[in-house]
Amino acid sequence: MANINLLPWRAERRKQREREFYVMLGVAAAGAVAVFLAAMLWMGHLIDDQNSRNAYLQQEIKNLDKKIEEIKELDKRRSQLLTRKEIIEQLQSNRSQMVHLFDEMVKTIPDGARLNVMKQAGDTLTLEGVAESNSRVASYMRNIDNSPWMGRSDLGKIENKSANKDADKKMPFVFTLAVKLHKPEEKKDESGEGEAVQPAAEGEAAAGAAPAKADPARQVADAAKQLANKPTPQGDSKAAPAAATGDKK
Repeated sequence: MANINLLPWRAERRKQREREFYVMLGVAAAGAVAVFLAAMLWMGHLIDDQNSRNAYLQQEIKNLDKKIEEIKELDKRRSQLLTRKEIIEQLQSNRSQMVHLFDEMVKTIPDGARLNVMKQAGDTLTLEGVAESNSRVASYMRNIDNSPWMGRSDLGKIENKSANKDADKKMPFVFTLAVKLHKPEEKKDESGEGEAVQPAAEGEAAAGAAPAKADPARQVADAAKQLANKPTPQGDSKAAPAAATGDKK
């Protein structure tokens, strides 16, 4: 005889499939949660690693900043030491300049001229004195221009004080000169050996190419003409003849 199953097997199979579905769903959910937690842990590990690297870099940056400050301080001290060194070298090189300067003052000043005041400000020397005539001042300026330790001389003023009662009758002309000081430069020839060249000789060579330096005699003559053209009071009627006689000297 045939066996007939009268039990509700379809309902039990449906329930079994539902249980399997829920089990698989739970396993998938658990796997997703596990993967999510693992990803979170991995990202946290990466973030912590990067934060530690950033902290290390910031610490190294602070150390470098300290070293940079030390380097700046050392550079400042180095610049100060170099400045002191340059000052000491300049003083050492200029130690003999004053000796040569006074020697040149004695050599350049002509007869019939006398200095009363000498002032130095940097490389500019101001000379004030008296002379017998304009030609003495012009000769003095030429001697200064040809000196190796004294450069170009500029005439500040020249006045005839013969009408003044307190003036020196032998040296009535009062003058003021501004002189640029320098040192003799060394010029190397083609063989490489050094040769001292006076700036005056260079100035004369340059003067042959272009009139860069004015003639001292012309400056004195121009100043004398300006004095002669000035209106003189009645008591100074003898001033003009005195100036004329001074030029002849």
